[in-house]
Order: sequence, then C-alpha cells, then structure tokens
Amino acid sequence: MATIKPFCAVRPESSLVHKIAALPYDVYNRMEARKEVKKNPQSFLKVDRAETLLAEDIDIYSHEVYAKAACTLEEMIHNHEFIKDTQPGYYIYELTMEGRSQTGIVGCAAIDDYLNKIIMKHENTRSDKELDRINHIDVCNAQTGPIFLTYRANASINDIVEKKKTEAPIYDFTAEDGVGHRVWKIENKKDMEGIKETFAGINQIYIADGHHRAASAVKVGQMRRETCPDYTGDEDFNYFLSVLFPSEELYVMDYNRVVKDLNGYTAEEFKKKIREVFELELYGKEPYKPEEKGTFGMFLEGVWYKLKIRETDTSDPVSRLDVSILQNKVLEPILGITDPRTDQRIQFVGGIRGLKVLEKDAVNGVAFSMYPTAIEELFAVSDAGMLMPPKSTWFEPKLRSGLFIHQI
Repeated sequence: MATIKPFCAVRPESSLVHKIAALPYDVYNRMEARKEVKKNPQSFLKVDRAETLLAEDIDIYSHEVYAKAACTLEEMIHNHEFIKDTQPGYYIYELTMEGRSQTGIVGCAAIDDYLNKIIMKHENTRSDKELDRINHIDVCNAQTGPIFLTYRANASINDIVEKKKTEAPIYDFTAEDGVGHRVWKIENKKDMEGIKETFAGINQIYIADGHHRAASAVKVGQMRRETCPDYTGDEDFNYFLSVLFPSEELYVMDYNRVVKDLNGYTAEEFKKKIREVFELELYGKEPYKPEEKGTFGMFLEGVWYKLKIRETDTSDPVSRLDVSILQNKVLEPILGITDPRTDQRIQFVGGIRGLKVLEKDAVNGVAFSMYPTAIEELFAVSDAGMLMPPKSTWFEPKLRSGLFIHQI
C-alpha cells in the first residue's frame, strides 16, 4: 500500500507565479541557466541553480552554491514572493501542451515506499548527480523539485479531480513555451481522505522522471533519521514532494541518439555492418520518424535511412525495448559504446527538439531517431525488477519547479 500524504506547501504569491515557475534544473547547461536567470531575475532557477548568482568560474558543487540557494529561498519567503499554507492539503496540477492535458495529484510520498519498492524505479542513478541534489535538499531544508510519478488510472481519484476542476484554480498561467499550468488545492476532509485511502490501496507506483531527485530525497531522509534525537516517523524528511499522474494521460516522446564518429569505419563499412542485423532502406534528405516499434531512422553523411530489425530478442522486457536493440546491436558491438552513461562520444536528444537538430550534431558521425518507449513497457520493466538503458523515456510537458516546495 502506498502512503501519499497532504502537506502545507510553500508556493508562489499568485501575482508572481508566472515569473517564478521554472523548468527543471537539469534541462539547462551552465550557460543557459545563467542566461535564463539574467533574463528573468525572479525565476526559481536561481534557487535550483544558485551558481547563476555567483562568479562564473565557481565550482557548481561547492558549499557556497548550496548556501546561496538556501539564502535566496529564505529571502524570497521573507519578501513574500512565497507564501506558506497553514492547512495541509493535496494540490491538483494540470499541464496543457498543444491541446492535450494531463492532471496530477501533488502530495508527499513516503521514502519507505521507495525503499520497499512500492515506488518503483526503472533507471540507475549516478552518484555525482545524487550528491548534488542531496546537498541542495539538505542545505535548503527543502525539496524544491517534484518527483514525477505515475500509476494505473483510478476512477475514485479521477472523480475527485474532475469535481475540483469545476472550481476556480488558485493558479492559471501560460509559460513562455506555450504550456498552460493550472493548480487547485484540495482541503475538503472527505476528498482528502478519499485520495489518501485510494492510494493506500495501490500497491505499485512508478517513477516516470526524477530518479536522481527521488534517490537524493530518500538519502537525506535516511541521514536525518540517524541524527534526529526524538524520531517518530512523522517528520517531513520521511516524505518527498511528488506529482502523481494517471498513466493514460502521459505523453512519452522519442529519445534520440547521436554518436560523434563511426569508430574507425568508413560509411560504407558501417552500412555493411548495419545490414547484418537490419533491413536498410534509403529514405532521402528529410528526417525519418519511426512509425512503429522495431524501426529506426539513421542519418549518415547527409542522408536518412530507414532501419528495421530482422530478429528481436523477446526473452525479457528490457531486451524488447527499441533502446536496448540499438544498444545491443549497434552502439556496443559496432560503435564501441559499452557504457552510454559515461561515454563522451554519445549524446541523447529529447524528441521535443525535433529531428533536424540530429543532423547538425552528427556531421562526422551518425544519428538515430527512435520510436518512443511506451508507458506499458516502462511498467513491464519496473514490475520485473529490471532497469532500462539510460535515456529511454522523454516526458512532455515538463513539471515546473518552484510551484510547490516541501520544507523538511
């Protein structure tokens, strides 16, 4: 059974919410983050990426950066840019992109549910990225970016959500990227109990996005359990900020690959290797977007090709993934990329950026366009206790940071 509890959010003052709400910290590189904060000084990115307020050559993982984040957050609260709700509740968060919407419940998930595999992951995490968010959460005494969770749709929760959405939202704005954001707060005791009890009857919840933030929040909670003199289990550090969406509403995009070189092969030699495992068809100058599972686009020397796998391994849910097929049939045996998490020769490009950008990045190498991983495939991998290759899923739209803060 899952524990999702209501909380008292620290959240933006309504007239400033459109300026404060920011894309997640990890979608920007260092230069992009600094540019964004310079353009919009009230962006929450200045808390999530506090190096943007310090010298350009500062070590972004130094204690000074985390201390600046904590100080900046405290100043924003002191200056009434943020308010803190006095009554706990759940929040409803709706995002609308290009006419389609997804609506989630904002609450706090138990770290014990993560440890006991009720909240299930599908990706490994990197220790350096974990440590960054561990320090951020610990020094700020707050979780500033929600974990994106998903569950199989439930009629009881849907009914509560739809009823609440007939009322006026507490936030309603459209961000610069055209994504609409609306928020409602649920304080009605009956509805709160209904949500809590319904989630208590759900045995499996899945991390869609935010594996590093989840792992970091859990580790901070574990650290504080060791040092809390009067530990009860009810402390806020035992929970992490989450938004839970029904899986049927989610939109998973392709997550494409670019390799900087051909590992010593000529283009003709490389195509010969590809033909050993794929049907290879010349497509032309326009990008090829795969239309079904088991097909791939390949950009090589200014031309796009369509690839179709000849034989698939169906032995387990990971092997069946298109990202696994590419890794196991091409990236490792032909291009020599044994660990895509650390190899500097490969880069991953989210589908939101389109396919033309692949052509620019693959001038001396090769690019592959992918068919999106299905949410059912994510469930199957997690249910089997297995892990996907890195960068298997790209979810859109992205949740905004700074809309909800959970102080611990």
